[in-house]
Amino acid sequence: MYFVIRLRFTISILLLCLSLVNAQEEDLKVGLVLSGGGAKGLAHIGVLKVLEEAGVRVDYIGGTSMGAIVGALYASGYSAKQIDSIFSNSDLEELIQGNVPRSSMSFYEKQNAEKYALTLPFNNFKISIPQSISTGQKIYNRFAEVLFHVNDIEDYNELPIPFFCMATDVETGDPVKLDSGYLPLSISASGAFPSLFEPVDIDGRLLIDGGVVNNYPIDSVRAMGADIVIGVDVQDALAKREDLKSATGVLMQINNYRTVRDMEQKRSRTDLYIKPDIKEYSVISFSQSDSIIKSGYRQALKHKGELESIASRQGFNRDISINTRLKDSFQIAHVLIDGNKKYSRAYVKGKIRYENYEPTNFDEFENGINTLVATNNFESVRYVIRPEGEGYNVNLKLRESQTDMFLKLGVHYDGLYGTGGLINLTRKNLLVSDDALSFDFVLGDQIRYELEYFIDKGTYWSLGFRSRFNSFVQDIDFNFANVRNPGGDIPGVNRIDLEVRDFTNQFYVQTLWGEQFVFGLGLEHKYLKLETKTIIDEQDDFIVFNNSNYLSTYGFLKLDTLDDKYFPTTGFFFDGDFHLYFLSTDFDDQDFNEFSIAKARMGFAFPITGNLAFNFFTEGGFYIGNTDVNSLDFILGGYGNDLINNFTPFLGYDFISFGGDSYVKATFTTDWEFIRNNHLNFKANFSNAADGIFKTGEWFTLPDYTGYAVGYSFESFLGPLEVKYTWSPEASNDLWVFNVGFWF
Repeated sequence: MYFVIRLRFTISILLLCLSLVNAQEEDLKVGLVLSGGGAKGLAHIGVLKVLEEAGVRVDYIGGTSMGAIVGALYASGYSAKQIDSIFSNSDLEELIQGNVPRSSMSFYEKQNAEKYALTLPFNNFKISIPQSISTGQKIYNRFAEVLFHVNDIEDYNELPIPFFCMATDVETGDPVKLDSGYLPLSISASGAFPSLFEPVDIDGRLLIDGGVVNNYPIDSVRAMGADIVIGVDVQDALAKREDLKSATGVLMQINNYRTVRDMEQKRSRTDLYIKPDIKEYSVISFSQSDSIIKSGYRQALKHKGELESIASRQGFNRDISINTRLKDSFQIAHVLIDGNKKYSRAYVKGKIRYENYEPTNFDEFENGINTLVATNNFESVRYVIRPEGEGYNVNLKLRESQTDMFLKLGVHYDGLYGTGGLINLTRKNLLVSDDALSFDFVLGDQIRYELEYFIDKGTYWSLGFRSRFNSFVQDIDFNFANVRNPGGDIPGVNRIDLEVRDFTNQFYVQTLWGEQFVFGLGLEHKYLKLETKTIIDEQDDFIVFNNSNYLSTYGFLKLDTLDDKYFPTTGFFFDGDFHLYFLSTDFDDQDFNEFSIAKARMGFAFPITGNLAFNFFTEGGFYIGNTDVNSLDFILGGYGNDLINNFTPFLGYDFISFGGDSYVKATFTTDWEFIRNNHLNFKANFSNAADGIFKTGEWFTLPDYTGYAVGYSFESFLGPLEVKYTWSPEASNDLWVFNVGFWF
């Protein structure tokens, strides 16, 4: 009896051991291949959700382009649901476009970004095309942020799931397998679609999208040790001739030749092949991300039985859950800079602004990087963040721009200046480092120019010289013009064409605090001529209201945190200016009295709900001292931006309709962006303007002038395209106003 019991026990132990051996032998290693396909690659997320529901343990991941991005996130410890959330909470189109936030630009850079429609390299006076549409900086920043929790990992085999991605050497055309290094840098290279993103420099090799030569790296996944390979293919098939209607379509077709033919063999080597039905989407359909993810989910559900069978043959489920939450703050121990030759280390560090071992967060760090990018002095700004003691070392990898000269173009139309075409030449590093010479020339109904030389020293005192010539002609009420600038009464004349010519030269110094606050002082010469050729005087000469040179000193103070110049939704604005005029050629020394003009404009914007925003601006100005000079009065009317001297827009009235030596004005705007870049807006403005309103107290009475406008605006690459219907209860005529392009 004892022998039988002992024998049964021994047999049970043997059977248990045998079952464990069989289980170990049956523990399938699953490899996952994720192809590239632009926005179509978001279908990978839906497939991952089904894999998790089926209980499949993924042991190895290899991907290309968007497959590399999704694969890296999954390999780093994110669940499919978390990856879905990352993409859902990101404005993918904005990330890809890579526009630097306005808050990261200096005032000089803001002017450039909000004036020109097109900027082209102009080396040796030869126009060239930029290497790419986007630098990819914003999307790189996003990669660095969401993968911050694995920035201590150099070997991708040490990730929670071993991983690699494919790139292409742009010089040789060779495929490059990236399985070590800085993960955000590797997936940026793998997804650097030619002509859309800048190539990425890794260890001296210039890399682009891996999909060019290997968009479905199944063999490398198998070589990692996978027993079963699950492949998700989101590539486009070759298009028919009737679908090849654009140059982009033809280029995509050529790019797909090799990968589509390779897939005929690679599909046969895939154990479980999943091909989401996403033919109706394109590689740039990022606005339809939810639908694409659902398409991947639906297709993977068709294979759920097979996936559950695979899961049943795996011996254990790996717990890869790690803390993926970004730290609220971290400390930068040191910043190492590679690649700077033209620009000093102090210049670079001054732009990114950091203090050793001072707490910072990723938003602050990213803003510093964007400030460096906004200078346009670098073709590429990449960085590697690695832990160092209690902080992190940041290795900045810079590729300085080889272009110092640019040709910039713009077009514009408005009711005051008519049609204008802007041609600009900008030359950087002309005399000293950190300088820029810019020359604007406007051809059209009114010839204008502006020249500026600026030496940018950031928070130190920068200095500059500015010269401009500006002119326009406007039909105005003769009595108003004659009262402001007496030229003699002409019986029977009601309206005239007033010609304004302004030639201004300024020397100035300024200093910055951050990128939003600037203070400066300067010396100004101004030649101003106001005349009309509609009528002549008794000597057969044109009536001249003013023809004088003025010398003044001035100071200015500006604060600008608005997120957009033309359609702000958040931020604060202040612009104060003070001029002391000490000389005018219209007077001799005994008749001229020094006088000053002070003015300021301030306001704020905030979102109400969704895409509805409200902003409020108030402004005012006044003379200080007794003077007979009226040619610099505050003159209101019309719709516009960046008007010269003290001409001020006022809706409901035509240009140059009313004014005085002092004024106050308030403007309320409600703007609804009902479709991306499409706006419906309502404006109301109120003003008191006359001589001495601050002395009489009239500035604080009910407004004498009111005006309203409703309109539609479209944000185009040329600038705002606007049409507005304006009216005023006091004015006799309603007005339609139109604007095309950035204001200059």
